[in-house]
Amino acid sequence: MPHNYDTPKSKLDLFRQKIYIVIYGVNTPSGKAFDVGLLIAILLSVFTIMAETVEGIDHIYHKELTVLEWIFTIIFTLEYALRIFVSKKPLKYIFSFYGIIDLLSIMPMFLSVFIKGSHILSSLRILRLLRLFRVFRLMEFMQESSRLKVALMASRAKILVFLYTVLIIAILIGTLMYYIEGPANGFTSIPKSVFYTIVTLTTVGYGDMVPTTALGQFLSMVLMVTGYGIIAVPTGIVGVEIAKEVGKSISEEKQKHKEHNKLNGIVCAHCNKEGHRDDAEYCYKCGHYLNA
Repeated sequence: MPHNYDTPKSKLDLFRQKIYIVIYGVNTPSGKAFDVGLLIAILLSVFTIMAETVEGIDHIYHKELTVLEWIFTIIFTLEYALRIFVSKKPLKYIFSFYGIIDLLSIMPMFLSVFIKGSHILSSLRILRLLRLFRVFRLMEFMQESSRLKVALMASRAKILVFLYTVLIIAILIGTLMYYIEGPANGFTSIPKSVFYTIVTLTTVGYGDMVPTTALGQFLSMVLMVTGYGIIAVPTGIVGVEIAKEVGKSISEEKQKHKEHNKLNGIVCAHCNKEGHRDDAEYCYKCGHYLNA
């Protein structure tokens, strides 16, 4: 009778398996160390890109910053190649969201060798900070992000109606401000007056346009006071939906707790499995009759 033996893995397969555990094993010590090290490298790379945009720093340390850029590019290129090497479906990774971001983060420096000035696209490496969500993909964070997503989706219609209403108010008052103040006071057109209205509603207040007439100043005061309420409305809408999701989660946890309390202490005589329901007649693991 033929025997089915597992095919022994080659040294290359064993090496690929070890590397896979390091890169994708978020729950292993080596995997956590890799993720933390990668995150530090990404942050340092982003700081390097930011430093290059500061004229005084770039003028003094231009060569050092360029060397650092190449070091980070080589590190990320090796990481990208290893991810392709260990993936069971390389094309799936290459065309995935993170795969495209990883490729975009290393291309600019290599392109700069052939195309002058293309290294400026290295700022795309900032997108790699999105891997922060992969590094800290703990259940608690995933649950909270899921609740926020559901709350935003549930309140999107209300928020759109609210934004539409704010837009109408901004256009109406902006038009009034144009006719009240006029070009002499800086309100040279209706679009510019609408811009002033939105700036005032959001309590930003650049100060580039100031009403001088009594009626214009009164309308501006109304806008300022209204602005505080407008800021609070979307927060309240989303907050209510989040509270509903939290309440639903609490209810589900209570239901699970009730279900758990229905479990009895009967142990299956066949497989020694415990934790069966009160009304169970058969073992949920092996299917053996519990009262046998």
